[in-house]
Amino acid sequence: MENKNKSSFTSSIGFILTAAGSAVGVGNIWRFPYLAAKDGGGLFLLVYLGLVLTFGFTLLTTDIAIGRRTGRNAWHAFESIRPKWGFLGKLTFLVPAIIMTYYAVIGGWVLKYATVYVCGQRAQAAQDGYFLDFITSPVSPIVFLLIFLAITAFVVYSGVEKGIEKFSKVVMPILLLMIVGTAIYSLTLSHTDANGVTRTGLQGLAVYLIPDFTGLTFSKFLNILLDAMGQLFFSLSVSMGIMITYGSYVKKDVNLEKSIAQVEFFDTGVAFLAGMMIIPAIFVFAGTEGMAAGPSLMFQSLPKVFESMGAAGTLVGAAFFVMVLFAALTSCLSILETLVSTCMNIFHSSRKKVSLVISVISAVAAVIVCLGYNVFYFEYTLPNGQTAQILDVLDYVSNNFLMPLIAFLTAVFVGWVIKPQWVTEEMEVQGATFGKKHFYAVMVRWVVPVIMAILFLQSTGLLAKVATLF
Repeated sequence: MENKNKSSFTSSIGFILTAAGSAVGVGNIWRFPYLAAKDGGGLFLLVYLGLVLTFGFTLLTTDIAIGRRTGRNAWHAFESIRPKWGFLGKLTFLVPAIIMTYYAVIGGWVLKYATVYVCGQRAQAAQDGYFLDFITSPVSPIVFLLIFLAITAFVVYSGVEKGIEKFSKVVMPILLLMIVGTAIYSLTLSHTDANGVTRTGLQGLAVYLIPDFTGLTFSKFLNILLDAMGQLFFSLSVSMGIMITYGSYVKKDVNLEKSIAQVEFFDTGVAFLAGMMIIPAIFVFAGTEGMAAGPSLMFQSLPKVFESMGAAGTLVGAAFFVMVLFAALTSCLSILETLVSTCMNIFHSSRKKVSLVISVISAVAAVIVCLGYNVFYFEYTLPNGQTAQILDVLDYVSNNFLMPLIAFLTAVFVGWVIKPQWVTEEMEVQGATFGKKHFYAVMVRWVVPVIMAILFLQSTGLLAKVATLF
């Protein structure tokens, strides 16, 4: 059996900023805005906020409480509570292991664009085909992913207190200031197109905030709900062992309910500001048509927006991609730390040795994923109909298959095997209060298992097949 983790956060604020750093990543700044644009603006915001306050609270509370009470990472935590449920810890470990293989690739893309804008090459980045030419290049994307991974590995190599916590305390406040500043700037924008139509940032803000119920059906609402739930998993880093690992570093005198609320607030606030930063800017220079760019919005549509801004676009673009780089680093740190912490306990080895080995393995895997756009290129149709390459397949397996399944099994484990009181006891350690304990019990026993089962069936394409039987 593993030894208790010796590392710990030195303060409550250290834990909050580090956990928020894990939650605030590329998903908030890239994925959230395009989903909001696709799913009716304010309507998506309302659905997502509702999920954060219910499912987000439940899943985040569960992971962190399990981590702190057992003092162990996900691999051993479930086994230490109920040996027969040890398989859940191993299943959970698969998620960061898979995500690490492609997150570094995306981080390399962000580093490339940050470098391009810092060097003043705004016009090149806005050219048609620039992004595709870059990711299909056999050398350039590999160089940038290795640099990104090296920075991540160095911070994790330095440890929890001197590395991860210290990095998060410096970077997260800077990241927040940059997001707020860029969001305010987006609202001041104004542009008159070739047809003489003038659009402003405030009009774009209205498009973002005001719910659009046009053509809303039950089926469409279900899709919005599933989009928001998928964003919740990716954004809050739940059901992937990360928050269990971070929970094991939290001292007993930290009020978990208060800290969890602050992490949720920070994460949701950044996602909201990211939408306020991106959607008005896209609307001003490209109208509602530009907002339909989908996943390519950050790397293909936004550079065109920055180019339309003229000289100011270089500065705004540089600030934006440096900001996204910070966010990508904080999330990648949490993924790598989870892998390192787990392997330290499995192989009873030092942090420095394990960090180096895991980083090398991650680098090799990331290079293979990167080559999926040229040397190892193929096309595979996923259950949702999307045509995928290596990166897309790995992303689908981790986020659309494993995470809903793990959330379902964890809710069953806590709700029906060890019972919600087990978590409540940890939340109330040293006289702390847990005001939402009755709400938590209902959510973890009844609501989460049912909804997660539906989400899992939808993600695997089985829900549509089941529906045809009735």
